[in-house]
Amino acid sequence: MSRTRWIVANQLGTAFDDGGRMLIVEAKRAFGRRPMHRQKAHLYLSAMRHRAEELGRRGVYKKADTFREALEGRDLEVIDPTSYAARRLARDLGAEILPSRGFVTSEAEFTAFIGEQEHARMEDFYRWVRGRTGILMEAPDHPAGGRWNFDADNRHPAPKSPTLGLPEPWWPAEDDIDADVRRTLDRWERDGDVRLVGDDGPRRFAVTGDEARSALHDFVETRLNDFGPFEDAILTSDWTMAHSLLSVPMNLGVLDPRDAIDEVVAAFGRGDAPLQSVEGFVRQILGWREWIWHSYWRFGEDYVTSNRLNARRRVPVALQDLDADAIEEECLSQAVRGVRENAWAHHIQRLMVIGNHALQRGYRPHEMNDWFVSMFADGTPWVMPANVVGMTLHADGGRVATKPYAAGGAYIDRMSDHCGRCRFDPKKRLGEDACPFTAGYWAFLDRVESRIEGNHRMQRPLAGLRRLADRDAVVEQERRRPGLGA
Repeated sequence: MSRTRWIVANQLGTAFDDGGRMLIVEAKRAFGRRPMHRQKAHLYLSAMRHRAEELGRRGVYKKADTFREALEGRDLEVIDPTSYAARRLARDLGAEILPSRGFVTSEAEFTAFIGEQEHARMEDFYRWVRGRTGILMEAPDHPAGGRWNFDADNRHPAPKSPTLGLPEPWWPAEDDIDADVRRTLDRWERDGDVRLVGDDGPRRFAVTGDEARSALHDFVETRLNDFGPFEDAILTSDWTMAHSLLSVPMNLGVLDPRDAIDEVVAAFGRGDAPLQSVEGFVRQILGWREWIWHSYWRFGEDYVTSNRLNARRRVPVALQDLDADAIEEECLSQAVRGVRENAWAHHIQRLMVIGNHALQRGYRPHEMNDWFVSMFADGTPWVMPANVVGMTLHADGGRVATKPYAAGGAYIDRMSDHCGRCRFDPKKRLGEDACPFTAGYWAFLDRVESRIEGNHRMQRPLAGLRRLADRDAVVEQERRRPGLGA
């Protein structure tokens, strides 16, 4: 008899199905390890149960307390799972391990690219993959439009309007499976098995292949044109902006990244989408997403404990509970409110608002990594380490980003509509209305000066710090500034 294939919750699409017997495990304790956003828990349960329904008699859906309890004693095969813990369990159980899927490049291809490089760059990898695949290439070594990267064209500030004026994104329709998921979560929470935070639904993200295709088509037809120019902008009344909202189905495995790339590139080929938007989207997937996946395995399991800037403060209660009302800074409050309401925020809110705040205030990197994994619908163990520990918090000393992504209130004022309604002034670093981001930027540089003074990209900011006549007063003010909760 053929082995049963255990498919993990990031492998729920048809690309992971070769036609045999399939096993999906709903392990309750996996949802109770730490506080989790309710919508994230809902998404995963909904996705697994929808996949089981699609498989019919060919599928086995096992409910258990732990994965090991459900899997021990079975003759299993598994496509190499997407976390260290799951890979370790699969090997402990003696499962046959098949090569990983769901990405454009294989681990062997990435190893060939890296070779002996000590400081490989994502941009070089991105160009290498485009050359190998021919994506957005007019000829070998000649990218479409004569440029590899249109990032400089994609930094438009927020428009002077409440929204981008785009149609409402396509949303999935909840069904009986979603209703049953909601009852399950209510019971688990009532019994004390899980602690859920954040608002409950409605489900906003695709969890099946059909839903993912609908979401992809809608993005290409209604938002792709505006995606590039405004991908870094933030508007209070427009949480989706022109973003694709496809990271969730991609990370669930129900949308193949190559399919998404092909459809967007086809729109460019038809003349239906501008190159700057298409290249920006392709770079997020073919460049950054692939790079982050491979970096997870390259850096090792202990990478999440990196703490080169000696950040020691606990993640505050307001973040743990998604209590946006307890946060005075308008930009941070709105970002956390968005996470509470949607289990999602776009990359600039993650990096330059929430992440920038955590970097400046010195929150523990491994705790922030866990927070992002648990609170974001697209958060997975492989996605967040390089994004949070490396890119956002610079805790790895520069393995991912060449400098800390710290910024004062001027950046947020330029890219959002938040500062005009905030009690703090982004131009001030001292006083009752001094912006916590502007003052916090200088206090951060003061705190980490000795640890980053060898970084050539930080020489100008550090020179500015040393010229501040009110440096000591700013540092003392920020030391005394009330936190977001103990």
